[in-house]
Amino acid sequence: MPAVMETTLHRQLKQFYAPEGAPQEVTLGEFRIDAVRNGELIEIQAASLGALRDKTRKLLATHAVRIVKPLAVNRRIVLREKGTAAEARGRLSPRHEGWLHLFDDLVHFVTVFPHPRLTLDILLTEQLEVRQPHANRRRWGRNYQVCDRALTAVIECRSLCTTADLIALLPPELPAEFTTADLARTGAIPRWLAQRAAYCLRQTKAAEVAGKQGNAWVYRLVPEITSAPAPRRRSRAAKPRVPPLPRNDVR
Repeated sequence: MPAVMETTLHRQLKQFYAPEGAPQEVTLGEFRIDAVRNGELIEIQAASLGALRDKTRKLLATHAVRIVKPLAVNRRIVLREKGTAAEARGRLSPRHEGWLHLFDDLVHFVTVFPHPRLTLDILLTEQLEVRQPHANRRRWGRNYQVCDRALTAVIECRSLCTTADLIALLPPELPAEFTTADLARTGAIPRWLAQRAAYCLRQTKAAEVAGKQGNAWVYRLVPEITSAPAPRRRSRAAKPRVPPLPRNDVR
């Protein structure tokens, strides 16, 4: 099976978290680790967190682990002709991710998070996605393939360690007792994503069922957790914006 090509996005974040001199692509037992910094194992994961679930669980038995998960607030899509670097056309993606979109992925990772040795760094980013058409047009599925993704800016980072950090992602307007419809409305997200968020909150014991409202479950946040300190947040001052990439930096 051919090796998966490293994306520019993955390489940029790996270099950001493990500057020159820090070990990268380290073999640890049966696993390959993206980087090691001050004894902490660092994994860059732009794909599903679920793919790291079993690996992370095993590593946490003996090591501190930091997983870096970028979310794309804005993504510019560039379509290029196959086999060339010429830009055919570009547009902005209609999908805009925010903090609550983490739950779309966390739903596959709630058996691992939270853990005393685990930190999730969630980055709000701006990205560039390069696509090219498939050689043979397909009747079903996508007619293109993603060649590369690149980071053009880091807007903000939040480090999540506890369920209190998770709760701090929720909109402040959320009622004390809420349904997934309330969460969808106050968070300006689709109902299916609110349902995933509610599942994550229940599985991590950040929320509990308070009753029913018609056919909908009513939730409330666990009091001792909601009174915990707010999450550590890195602003632009602590994590500066990445300058725009030169064109030849993107494959």
